[in-house]
Amino acid sequence: MYTELNSILNNSPDNCKQGEFVLISDRKADASFLVHHFLSFYLRAGCKVCFLGLVQSFSHYSAVSQRLGVSLLQAKEKGQLVFLEGLKDCLGVVLPDGAKPESPTLDFFRPQCSDLRGLFEFVLSSLSPVGGAVGEGEIGSGPQSPPVLIVDDLSVLLSLGVRAGAVLDFAHYCKANICCELKGNAVMLMRCEEEEGEEEEGEEESAEMLLKGLMHQCTLALQVQGLPTGYCRDIHGQVDIWWRGQSQQLQQNQRKVFQYKVQDKGASFFARGTSSAVL
Repeated sequence: MYTELNSILNNSPDNCKQGEFVLISDRKADASFLVHHFLSFYLRAGCKVCFLGLVQSFSHYSAVSQRLGVSLLQAKEKGQLVFLEGLKDCLGVVLPDGAKPESPTLDFFRPQCSDLRGLFEFVLSSLSPVGGAVGEGEIGSGPQSPPVLIVDDLSVLLSLGVRAGAVLDFAHYCKANICCELKGNAVMLMRCEEEEGEEEEGEEESAEMLLKGLMHQCTLALQVQGLPTGYCRDIHGQVDIWWRGQSQQLQQNQRKVFQYKVQDKGASFFARGTSSAVL
């Protein structure tokens, strides 16, 4: 958890915002450090978290969270964290051995499935206060702690052949049910790497369409980019933070740009041009 970023976003584990749909995107940079921040942040806030890990193993997220002062294993054991380890669980779909009954959660791995209904139902059953959520006394801060969905990352679904429209539908239903109905929060990562070659043109167009659709849905966007001037040892990139006005208090969109440096146990954020490396 990064205290400087909490100050920028005007958010804290003791007074966690509700109803937010946070979109993280990156281009020529790696925004995964923000996923680790929000995971540790919401666990510290006592929230029930459903994490869809589609790119890394549980041990990877656990090792990083340990450096940030949060134990994913303890959170998982007490029911505060529901973790879908997509890399491992997909093997039961691709190479079924009959040892376990088939689950519709990862149906999108099957060629005949064209939507993410099974994945959405898994998320909803994990976070709903009825039939799958933990009791109020088990998640630290009680009923005031909102449920949270974190997805790392949506672009993997496109690589697996899921249509951009189906991913947008999934995000829309998650926002409607988690952010609006349950007053919880959703954090989703979307990678926007620029591909070269004509064979990648269709996939790139789908990614851009998905990104634009998600930007219209989100209430907070964090766009991570590499430095325009190239590599710098002391500045790893910049974050364009966009608060999208969806209330009477925020009738106009607000945007701020910060540069950042990722460290072993945290990250530093500063206004452009104010780092000691460029002064």
